[in-house]
Amino acid sequence: MPERTRPGRDEILRAPKVLLHDHLDGGLRPRTVLELAADVGHALPAHDEEALGRWFAESADSGSLVRYLETFEHTVGVMQTEDAIERVARECVADLAADGVVYAEVRYAPEQHVSAGLTLDQVVGAVRSGFEAGMVDADGRIVVRQLLTAMRHQARSREIAELSVAWRDAGVVGFDIAGAEAGFPPTRHLDAFEYLQRQNSHFTIHAGEAFGLPSIWEAIQWCGADRLGHGVRIVDDIKVDEDGTAHLGRLAAYVRDKRIPLELAPASNVQTGAAPSIAEHPIGLLTDLRFRVTVNTDNRLMSQTSMTSEMAALVDAFGYDLPRLRWFTINAMKSAFLPFDERLAIIEEVVKPGYAALGAA
Repeated sequence: MPERTRPGRDEILRAPKVLLHDHLDGGLRPRTVLELAADVGHALPAHDEEALGRWFAESADSGSLVRYLETFEHTVGVMQTEDAIERVARECVADLAADGVVYAEVRYAPEQHVSAGLTLDQVVGAVRSGFEAGMVDADGRIVVRQLLTAMRHQARSREIAELSVAWRDAGVVGFDIAGAEAGFPPTRHLDAFEYLQRQNSHFTIHAGEAFGLPSIWEAIQWCGADRLGHGVRIVDDIKVDEDGTAHLGRLAAYVRDKRIPLELAPASNVQTGAAPSIAEHPIGLLTDLRFRVTVNTDNRLMSQTSMTSEMAALVDAFGYDLPRLRWFTINAMKSAFLPFDERLAIIEEVVKPGYAALGAA
């Protein structure tokens, strides 16, 4: 692709972006972590903003999902009061809006924020207050909704599923399970997923990140996931001949045929060892084969990333142009858990005009 067709970082920043996979407790500002830790006496591994940000990135850049998850001890540890949670949520909206994100679904596990006595409802309410304040601050430039996550190694998934349904007309659009995949298959939580299906509720499942095809198969065929959190290992069911011809296995073909969205997060996937590099990330092949690919940040603090950075890295690695970034964005908006008419309005009134203004029809 000629160099002139590649958008620069400034263009990517100005382009409207849609984010489906972002963890609230993985996106704190280092300064906020420092200040909140000081308020509650939480011990940190570094004591200035730059050093702390570097510690998070280096600790997460280990090639191990398990070690990557250990960094959350310090972010979750300072998010145990309503004021702290509301602040983090409000700053999250501000940071996403500054990055050109026009719609985001931000996830977190309410059960991880009750150690100081908050109820689950108080946690969700605090996030809602922060998001609403952030959206007001952003003058309507962004819409942010919650996904409530249950931890797959715990036994509270049904309770969190019920919580997500109770709050679904108050800023919560869906449910998720997360945590280490190996040894904790999604089928352990079938009662939660069956409940959500009976309630006509949406859910995504972390699958196919650190564990392979069986995790994806269970998430879809046993649990009924609407989307796959990461899903990057679906590439293991695709064989490519020397001449470039791709042969899809039954599972990969099903995922593509059913247009099941893949919540890919390139920088995070490289950190956790799910891909060796951005240039070798399966997103290139999956995009060429027209899977329902979306681009996401996962954990902006741990990966030192943003939607602009993610898309700029893909432009550098694969030579993508603005129409391709527009395709990723519309894929994501089509896959959001908002009602159809609201999704369509954002596509037609925000995403398409935004890209057209940059010269991408």
